[in-house]
Amino acid sequence: MAGEAPEPTMDELDLGRIFAALADPSRRKVVSDLLNEPVGTVRTCWSFELPVAKSTLSHHFKVLRESGLVSSIDLGNRREVVLRKEELDQRFPGLLALVKDDRV
Repeated sequence: MAGEAPEPTMDELDLGRIFAALADPSRRKVVSDLLNEPVGTVRTCWSFELPVAKSTLSHHFKVLRESGLVSSIDLGNRREVVLRKEELDQRFPGLLALVKDDRV
């Protein structure tokens, strides 16, 4: 959407921001759910069925995008996300395996 900060490039990915994003159980669930899908799966934000208000849901996906964990796809009337698995695996090998095993 207009006015949003762009997601970080692979070189700009910051482990501290990623850890901060993953510290929240709802955001960790989103990443874990995406890890259990085929690589490149695109899902709507509502498909995760998080028990939070719409404004809180928007905040969670903003944090995930700004940390570099997901890419956001704006489709006008809805937004979809995709996990940046290949980039994250290249920059921080083993990190996503910890999330998938729920050891974060």
